Amino acid sequence: MRNLLLTIGCMSLFFVAAAQNSREQWVSLFNGRDLKGWKQLNGKAKYEVKDGAIVGTTVSDEPNSFLATEKNYTDFILELEFMVDPSMNSGIQFRSESRADYMNGRVHGYQMEIDPSKRAWSGGIYDEARRLWLYSLEYNEKGKSAFKNNQWNHYRIECLGKTVRTFVNGIPTAHLEDSMLTSGFIALQVHSIGKNDQPGKQIKWRNIRIQTTNLQPKKAEPIFIVNLNPNSLSAEEKAQGVRLLWNGIDTKGWRGAHKDKFPEKGWQIQNGVLSVLPGGGGESTNGGDIVTEEEFSAFELQFEFRITPGANSGVKYFVTENEQSSGSAIGLEYQVLDDEKHPDAKMGVVGNRTMASLYDLIPSLKMDQSRRKPGEWNKGMIRVYPDNRIEHFLNGYKVVEYVRGTPIYYALVARSKYANWKDFGMAPQGHILLQDHGDAVDYRSIKVRSMK
Repeated sequence: MRNLLLTIGCMSLFFVAAAQNSREQWVSLFNGRDLKGWKQLNGKAKYEVKDGAIVGTTVSDEPNSFLATEKNYTDFILELEFMVDPSMNSGIQFRSESRADYMNGRVHGYQMEIDPSKRAWSGGIYDEARRLWLYSLEYNEKGKSAFKNNQWNHYRIECLGKTVRTFVNGIPTAHLEDSMLTSGFIALQVHSIGKNDQPGKQIKWRNIRIQTTNLQPKKAEPIFIVNLNPNSLSAEEKAQGVRLLWNGIDTKGWRGAHKDKFPEKGWQIQNGVLSVLPGGGGESTNGGDIVTEEEFSAFELQFEFRITPGANSGVKYFVTENEQSSGSAIGLEYQVLDDEKHPDAKMGVVGNRTMASLYDLIPSLKMDQSRRKPGEWNKGMIRVYPDNRIEHFLNGYKVVEYVRGTPIYYALVARSKYANWKDFGMAPQGHILLQDHGDAVDYRSIKVRSMK
């Protein structure tokens, strides 16, 4: 009987181990000895194997260099470790391509950022040579502390269908929903440096392994989700309380400002896009502004917008419609503008009427890569916290930050065009507004979440 129980126990342990192995079928991408299974693309940075690690070394006046897998991967979980010189920038390419018909073979595709700088965007998702930043760590402040300088760091990338998630040292850093590209190679980047920069800086990679079957993603954690699939919500977004403020189909939930129904002209809904139609550039002289039927206090508003050359529009919040104003309804405004061609960009004070500014009050930071060209979609976001802290985001960059009701806020109002409006911007709640300024501008993927 004792032998029988012992046998059963051993068999149980065997089956548990076998089940575990069937769930975690890791394959090593690096044999620890040479670069078999890899190929170098684009720049001429030096890649070699030392002490069981791949070592990448910077070379002056060379473009970004990539050591890429010879195989392509679609759905997978990738894990690796690396140590990087604190003065370098690097990244892990995945689902990436190099084609002769695209920028003469330039490597392009998703990249998990390695950023030892004070910006601390390690773990963010960048779209190399294509759409640029998709998920910056401005969306996930807690994730900024996951990376450790001068230490071996552990990266994990989960790609399952449209969902991409990244982890740094076990901490979730990015969650992206996107369907642009579903297959491609994995590559280790050595970033370019100028001809006058000091060469010879290094990054080391080791323990590079991948799973492509029986994929078991980590349990979802409630970090911010960037969803690039137009007018859609993932299950995780819904669980976080995110909902569509515009359904992508009709005018439900919206009406004209100071009106009881949606404008009969001046606006168009087509192919999942809500458009302000051109009307001569006048402020609210065509269809007029539209507002939500609901009112909001503490909230997170996401929206995508696309301007035409020379266009002007805006997203306003805390709109009460109590003011008897001519033209556009009164409210705090996230400016939507072509900074290059619209004269409003040069008016106001110190650029406080440029793209994503708090209109006529606070200029937005003009960061590299934060603005898209006319005809390209921008991702905007406004966060209003219960303590009256407010943030504007543009394409992953936090470009405005202020607090309503402070002496500084009132001083800014006093020097603005809103100086004569009593308690401007201080309503406890209000409508969200899309502005008709007589120029062609498109909106989509308008979402909201309570911040209470």
